[in-house]
Amino acid sequence: MAKVYPETIIPVVNVKNPFVFTVWKKSLLFGCDGFTVYNSNGNLAFRVDNYFMKGNREIVLMDASGRNLHTIRRKMLSLADNFLVYDGESVNPRFSVTKHVNVLNTKSLAYVSTSKNRNKRNVIYEIQGSYAHKSCMVYDDKRRCVAEIRRKEAKGGVELGGDVFALVVQPSIDPTIAMVLVIVLDQMFDSSRRALL
Repeated sequence: MAKVYPETIIPVVNVKNPFVFTVWKKSLLFGCDGFTVYNSNGNLAFRVDNYFMKGNREIVLMDASGRNLHTIRRKMLSLADNFLVYDGESVNPRFSVTKHVNVLNTKSLAYVSTSKNRNKRNVIYEIQGSYAHKSCMVYDDKRRCVAEIRRKEAKGGVELGGDVFALVVQPSIDPTIAMVLVIVLDQMFDSSRRALL
């Protein structure tokens, strides 16, 4: 069986030492739905295991040992897809991710924002591209690319399919935040996962 984790660093233009992860849309546990994420050395970096329990409305990003890093919850009673992201098991959200719904601007997929006060949102990241084609860029507030989702290729240039892809993360963003954005995009744009939350 071919290895799904990267053996070499994927080149990124004008950056030094990006983190490169291989994301596999498969849980390590039988009967669960989720993600398994490997670092560039082939070691388990993150995992997401969703148990099919009725009423469970959250997704937990864990490290390799199973420690809760971030909890993702769909915001109910929202006009657009909106997700709240919490540090660990915190009760106060760190930020929210909202699906972009403007038909005139088709590049944008979602916005990541924090709340400075009740009426003002501060956009910290914009996600553009196509999640279905595994071709997305995450831009910070200064329009610098801080993370990228791209198709994964095996040796010889053969694409591994939509369930295995690369996540390239620049040092300016926490890799756990980049992985949270992958999970949220999967919830927003992958029809097979929409029933999880």
